[in-house]
Amino acid sequence: MKFNIMSLGDHITDPVTGQRWTVQERFRMFVDMAVCAEAAGFGGINMGEHHGIEYIYSAPPVMLAAIAERTTTLRLGTAVTLLANLDALRIAEDYATVDVLSDGRVDIISGRGNFFASTYTLFGQPLEESKDRFAENAELLDQLWSGKSVTWTGRFRAPINGESLQPAPLQPASDVMWIGGGSSNESVELAARLGWKLMLPSAFGNPDFFVPVVDHYLEKWAEHGHVHAPEIGAGWHVFIARDGAAARSAWKPRYRAYHEWMQQLLGVVNPAVPQHNARPFDFEWLTTNGPAIVGSPAEVIDRIGALSEKLKVTTHLLYMDMGGMPQRELFDAIELVGTDVIPQLANEKVGI
Repeated sequence: MKFNIMSLGDHITDPVTGQRWTVQERFRMFVDMAVCAEAAGFGGINMGEHHGIEYIYSAPPVMLAAIAERTTTLRLGTAVTLLANLDALRIAEDYATVDVLSDGRVDIISGRGNFFASTYTLFGQPLEESKDRFAENAELLDQLWSGKSVTWTGRFRAPINGESLQPAPLQPASDVMWIGGGSSNESVELAARLGWKLMLPSAFGNPDFFVPVVDHYLEKWAEHGHVHAPEIGAGWHVFIARDGAAARSAWKPRYRAYHEWMQQLLGVVNPAVPQHNARPFDFEWLTTNGPAIVGSPAEVIDRIGALSEKLKVTTHLLYMDMGGMPQRELFDAIELVGTDVIPQLANEKVGI
């Protein structure tokens, strides 16, 4: 199994201390968190991309380039890159640059982002075009990433007439490319056809929802006969302490604050929230049957193991800095994952 630290960049007041990061502090802390995670034994870092809301990370390649200069082994990934909204050539150029600067450590998790309908409004794009924009840009990104001359004509951007990606990336697409999704068959089938890895989303729903999604992805993958193996990842909401009761006590008010903030945000960004995400806060359910993993190292190990088996997950993105978490508490938790969880699970095999 692989373990990455993840952040979407929620910017809210800590309900326990009453403190609120400044935007500059939040950005600076993310880079420091990456350094802490690498030292603790994490394999990668993944960051969200949003625009115009209080998920405040909007320029992942800039942030990841900064992290590249302070780390040596950490993989540098997104969660997600808004492939339907942005130009595929610029995405390829930005992340190929990070790949070159980091000696081949970049990961691109591409998503449609149609859950955040307000982003389409902000970019002047009809939400109804999201599926077609995403598929077209994925095809183009896959071609460009080869570093070879590309001749291409599509619906949503100007033609490419023999140009090649500059700089040419160090890693092949099969090592770099993921599709983040699970709510639509189209995205899952696109990942399988292109030979891209599948990242299941971090949401408040029941992980059981994704069991048939994983089965469908693997079925379609087999049909396409790729020579490389498929890979499945998932994002979880995580907190840990030596004592499980202490972990739950420290995290519950922050997780509640994050949940309430997120529910308010949904009303702004999406007038038609999917039912499996519109769930009232139920800490017991979320931490036993939902996407949250909280407790002692032994409890965290057991839960990750069960979810890995259920969904065939080999790469886990741990979202740990939500809810205004203070840096010292956060870094202590990251270090505890590194000493007491990762060594116990790193060599576990997940059958795909």
